[in-house]
Amino acid sequence: MDISNVISMTGMPGLYKVIAQSKGGVIVESLIDKKRFPAYASNRISTLEDISIYTTGDDLPLKEVYQKIFEKENGGLCIDPKASDEKALRAYIESVVPAYDKERVHISDLRKLFTWYNLLHGTGHLVAEAPKDEDGKDKLSIDKSNLNTTHKNEVVKKQDLKSNAPNVKAAGIRKSGLA
Repeated sequence: MDISNVISMTGMPGLYKVIAQSKGGVIVESLIDKKRFPAYASNRISTLEDISIYTTGDDLPLKEVYQKIFEKENGGLCIDPKASDEKALRAYIESVVPAYDKERVHISDLRKLFTWYNLLHGTGHLVAEAPKDEDGKDKLSIDKSNLNTTHKNEVVKKQDLKSNAPNVKAAGIRKSGLA
């Protein structure tokens, strides 16, 4: 689950993906309609990795909340925040994060949390991470040393074909003798 390049801008609906940096800010793309535009420091930008939910202990990062929702729903969508009432939303978040702070987490925060989850899920940003072994490497990764050897053999074969080709000069190319 990689939400490192996804941002939220105060006063603007939806989420945005950072595409590139510009002189005065960043170029972002809306996850909803794919329109690109510049975002400046005056837009008050927050990355989703910097956002967390209040709990009775240490605050829980949004990425971990989304990971718990993803596991609870087996990779599916979560509760619909617009169709559900306040009790249903609070019961749902309590089933995912039992230690969330009921006084500091408002219903508008929960609606935004679930709306963002469904938006990220719909755009493919929420995918299960590959399991890692004790070295920190992906267990499901492909052995790349074998792929590189195959690629080198293909390059050699292409060079052999070029060396067997008849010597033909291209028209319009002049050698200066300095090379």
